Amino acid sequence: MKYSKIFQFAYLVFAVLFLYDGITKWGDGTHGAYVSFALAGLAVFIFFFRRKFANKYGNKNKS
Repeated sequence: MKYSKIFQFAYLVFAVLFLYDGITKWGDGTHGAYVSFALAGLAVFIFFFRRKFANKYGNKNKS
């Protein structure tokens, strides 16, 4: 179960990396900044989605 919590926070790390990549591409004027921003948003969504279901199944097993 500890591994799933580590992977949850790995999605946040990837979100920060994609945000950085998007900001640098936006500043340089190169194409692909929107893709990086979309991937960052997707990574944040997956973080909260996995966190919700991990808590849901964790609470079910305790009761």
